[in-house]
Amino acid sequence: MRVGAFVLAGQFPGQGQREALRRAIRTAEVAEESGLDAVWLAEHHFIPYGVCPSATTLAALVLGRTHRIGVGTAVSVLSTTHPVALGEQAALLHLTTGGRFTLGVGRGGPWVDLEVFGTGLRAYEEGFPESLDLLLRWLREPAVGADGEQYAFREVPVVPRGDEFFDGVAADGPPIVVACVSPRGVRLAAERGLPMLLGMHCGDEEKAEMVALWRRTALAAGHSPDAVAGADHVSMGVLQIADSRADATQTLLKAMPGWLRQGLDAYVTVDGRQRAMRDPRAYAEQLCALHPVGPPELCADLLAASAERTGIDRFAFLVEGSGELTSTEENVRRLGEEVLPRCR
Repeated sequence: MRVGAFVLAGQFPGQGQREALRRAIRTAEVAEESGLDAVWLAEHHFIPYGVCPSATTLAALVLGRTHRIGVGTAVSVLSTTHPVALGEQAALLHLTTGGRFTLGVGRGGPWVDLEVFGTGLRAYEEGFPESLDLLLRWLREPAVGADGEQYAFREVPVVPRGDEFFDGVAADGPPIVVACVSPRGVRLAAERGLPMLLGMHCGDEEKAEMVALWRRTALAAGHSPDAVAGADHVSMGVLQIADSRADATQTLLKAMPGWLRQGLDAYVTVDGRQRAMRDPRAYAEQLCALHPVGPPELCADLLAASAERTGIDRFAFLVEGSGELTSTEENVRRLGEEVLPRCR
């Protein structure tokens, strides 16, 4: 079982953006010190829900400050980023860190980001498959050209090559995971043989259904049974450790609703479409009920049960739900010292 930290760099009420970013970086450092498997970094634009606008930039900083731990994006948004630019960044991080970088990608949402970056609503609604396929070609081929609806350019050499050799051993380029929130996304990832990153709003039953759909689709697309069985999906959630479940829940319910309210309220749609806002308190309560929140032994038991129900043994947990640096550091250390040994 592999357990990592999911870092949103959330700006909690009363905090500055520098404070949120400092907590994010320190969380990554403590995650390595505590023996976690990976750190997963989110990106958002123009909202306090998360104040990191470039997951790859923050990943480069974290990779430079650590030595062992894997670092991934959760996720880099393809709807507002040119696939070639993202592919160049991913290959650079992959090669210069000996393969410690994982690229997570997703569609994003119908937000004003599409207007600001000039990609338009179509990039979100219809363009993700083309963007993903161009990205995959860039990371796997020596030269790439494009003749699609979104991207058209003459063939150019791929520099640096993400699939170059490591110490004489052939490499396939940086691992890629795809954020999936719907059957359409699951099928798209499965057809390409790419593992999924499943969000913290989903419970184990829903995640198990998505894994089953992924397996059926991948097999139908011609991927080998061994590759399908070995797919390295990632299950995301929230984790908070305290000496009792009541104390852990209280910590999260004291901080998260205010952060969720100000963060989710800041989303602006590009076309004025109405969207349903989650009730922040109810959403925080739902997350506490779905995920490992409580004493270490309970968290370890819930992790084992989740892995058995979903078939996923790779986790990324939001550990900064208290909104405080000291509390977040303690949460990560207890995860490494008191939960992981029970899981192993």
